[in-house]
Parts: sequence; C-alpha cells; structure tokens
Amino acid sequence: MLSKKTRYAILALVRLAKEFGKEPLPISQISKDEMIPQRFLESILLDLKRTGILGSRLGKAGGYYLIKKPEEIILLEIVRRFEGGVAMLSCVSHNAYQPCEFYKEEAKCKIRKVFGKARDASAAILQKTTLADLV
Repeated sequence: MLSKKTRYAILALVRLAKEFGKEPLPISQISKDEMIPQRFLESILLDLKRTGILGSRLGKAGGYYLIKKPEEIILLEIVRRFEGGVAMLSCVSHNAYQPCEFYKEEAKCKIRKVFGKARDASAAILQKTTLADLV
C-alpha cells in the first residue's frame, strides 16, 4: 500500500504537469486544488526539488514548476523515491533486500516466487507510466 506521502507527491506532480510550461503554481493553490495539507505538501515539494524534478521561484508570482517534461517523469522513480521500492516483501526487493526471517531456503519458497512476480509486474507498469499518462 502506498503511503500518504507518495500519493500526495503523485497528486501534486500531476497537478503541476497540467500546468507544464506555464507560470509556477503557488503551494497554497496546489494544496487547495488537491486537498493536501499545506505543511505536509511543503516537505514533499522540497524533497522533489532536491531530486531535480521540480524548480521553484520566490516572490509574488512564485511557486513550483516541473523542470522535466511530464513525459520524462516516470512513476516508478517517484514511488521508489518515497517508498524505497515496489516489493511487498523485503526478501524480493532489489533495493532493500533482507533475508527472509521465516524460510531458510529462499530459492524454494513459493510465496517469495509469487511476490517476486508481483514486484516485477508492478515495476514494469510503473516504469512505462509517466506523468503525461496521468494528466
């Protein structure tokens, strides 16, 4: 299940994608339009700015804007940024692997095999989905 932070990040990015190439959007407008608590949104947008996805402008006409085109921003990148990965079990994770605490012979574990396939399918879908697809 995605965290609120990840869902809010995606909502905010989709909103910014709709305005791509226009004036920056004030955080208050994004917060209001997407019903995201403003204080929480500030943290999320700063994180996205640090990763090079967003830019910002100060002042009366200030706000946030996408640095990259919406078709260049891959959903998998966003999910991994905030969730760490797409695997539901740490024993099938590529980025946060940890040995299974329940089954010593992971290679024979049927549960692990199913969740590995689920991870691969989820990652494939998110890899080919961009912000442009969600606008």
